[in-house]
Amino acid sequence: MGATKPYRLIITGGGTGGHIFPALAIANEFKSRHADSEILFVGAEGRMEMTRVPEAGYKIIGLWISGLQRRLTLSNLLFPLKLVTSYFKAKSIIKDFKPHAVIGTGGYASGPILLAATKTKVPALIQEQNSYAGLTNKQVADKVQRVCVAYTGMERYFPKEKIVLTGNPVRKDIIEVESKRERANNHFGFTDKERTLLILGGSLGARTINESVLGGLDKLIDAQVQVIWQTGKTHYESIKSQVQNKDLRRVRIYDFLKQMDLAYAAADVVISRAGALAISELCLAGCPSILVPSPNVAEDHQTKNALTLVLADAARMVKDSDAKTQLVNEALKLIYDNQQCQLLRENIIRLGKPRATEEIVTEIEKLIVT
Repeated sequence: MGATKPYRLIITGGGTGGHIFPALAIANEFKSRHADSEILFVGAEGRMEMTRVPEAGYKIIGLWISGLQRRLTLSNLLFPLKLVTSYFKAKSIIKDFKPHAVIGTGGYASGPILLAATKTKVPALIQEQNSYAGLTNKQVADKVQRVCVAYTGMERYFPKEKIVLTGNPVRKDIIEVESKRERANNHFGFTDKERTLLILGGSLGARTINESVLGGLDKLIDAQVQVIWQTGKTHYESIKSQVQNKDLRRVRIYDFLKQMDLAYAAADVVISRAGALAISELCLAGCPSILVPSPNVAEDHQTKNALTLVLADAARMVKDSDAKTQLVNEALKLIYDNQQCQLLRENIIRLGKPRATEEIVTEIEKLIVT
């Protein structure tokens, strides 16, 4: 006996683009299959999902929740109160909305809503993007029905019988970006005669990457490289003020790139952190890449993510501690080496999982209709 339509889904996750964009990809795919479905997002108040989700056309409710800091702060002292308050609000959201299923993609807000859902026997599925499982996902794994993962060996963290290897959901427009090259160059005001370097610091920005590029910007300008530079919101104003006297005819600086498909389509080489979502997108877009793993993540999982590609000859890696002296030089070396770029492109495409979103939505459908 299946659930009655129209289906109602709650999707929860946020804090960073790495949790939000998979959540939106899942929502869009579910909507494309079930146009009459109702989808409600639950996020953390004050975090980026509270603007990104409405921009994508979905309703979102915020919970008063945040993560624990590594030092003693007022936020830490308030944590138990936030948790209890968020849990009771989550319970009332479940009661009012009556979802057929709840989907979690990680981040602070997903804990209370998944706990409230599983307590009331609402089917739940979580999606883990990294090779190292996040805290919230580990805590709720024994209570949910399904765990969709992007890496093998995840039975270290989750019950083996619940795991489905799907890959990470990414925005559909990133598949087959090659056909958009001309449109991308027009969008950025670039020419096809010069090489283009795309620099990504993640949705919030990566200080080391930004400082390394800032230090080597004159070299890129002298080499006539076209640059698309996403600094992240935190660093944008500071970088703009530091480069205002330079020749920026070939340099485009953004705090956030909304049209990522065109950025990938224009790029000959990409510099990026090695977050799970970034790597999934690079694999699908087929971009020759230099990865700079963030050292400030649990269990150094970005280095593990990057090494998976490096060992497959599908990307290059520069350590965060070496970036200021090596990153721009490595980028210039690679961007003019057609043979290396072609090799990296062929190998990284092999690692992509273009059907990840569809497979996750199929798993959601199984939960709803059984």
